[in-house]
Amino acid sequence: MRDLAAGIRHLAGGQRWVLRHGRWFGFGLLPALITLVGYAAALVALAFWADDATIWATPFADGWSSPWQGLFRGLLTAVVFGGGLLIAVISFTAVTLLVGQPFYESLAERVDETEGRAPDVPELPWWRELWLSARDSVRVLLRVAAFGIVLFALGFIPFVGQTVVPVVGFCVSGFFLALELTAVAFQRRAVPLRERLRLLRGRLMLTLGFGVPLVLLFLVPLVAVFAMPGAVAGATLLVRDLLPEPQVAPEPEPAPGPPSLRKD
Repeated sequence: MRDLAAGIRHLAGGQRWVLRHGRWFGFGLLPALITLVGYAAALVALAFWADDATIWATPFADGWSSPWQGLFRGLLTAVVFGGGLLIAVISFTAVTLLVGQPFYESLAERVDETEGRAPDVPELPWWRELWLSARDSVRVLLRVAAFGIVLFALGFIPFVGQTVVPVVGFCVSGFFLALELTAVAFQRRAVPLRERLRLLRGRLMLTLGFGVPLVLLFLVPLVAVFAMPGAVAGATLLVRDLLPEPQVAPEPEPAPGPPSLRKD
């Protein structure tokens, strides 16, 4: 329970940090707004073209009598749009982090500086950082898709599918959301994806305490946009908790002795 509360504190602490540093809040808001505009345009286009795409994909239903043809194609159109909306919700964070890599890199760096113990960041070309972020995001999304398929299948089990599976689904979503958001701070410390997974699984309650409340927040329209800067700041605080600075013992003073025996 202590780790669970600590995860919630990191989430709240990140939001407080960006509110105290208003300029960084606005700075971190830009990538989410850019991604939101792109997704909104794509969903509007999907809404306009989904019906035509459904008609094109179901020529076998051209001869069906009314109302079955309209009901079938209407249901399929709703499924297509719902699927697009689900993909948008799942991938929003990963795409925002990819678009805002330079923004969130600067934000995480500033959090480290204000909190102390800023890490030594490896010098990488911008294209290399972008490639690493994109590669890791694809790997995370593939894992999310695999879990999603399993949970979808388990959802058909009576009682379990309506009680246990939704709870597990929120926990899985919270874990992977935390994994995505901590990517910036972990990458600044040159921690590979496999090691990130090990660290987050090793402090699972801490990870869920951060990620699950954020999933619930992101279900509210537009909250994901305004919560992103604080989420990245909170994820940086979470990484600092997972990777504390090792304590270096001071060098012992040389023992007193004749001047001729002391080293210069």
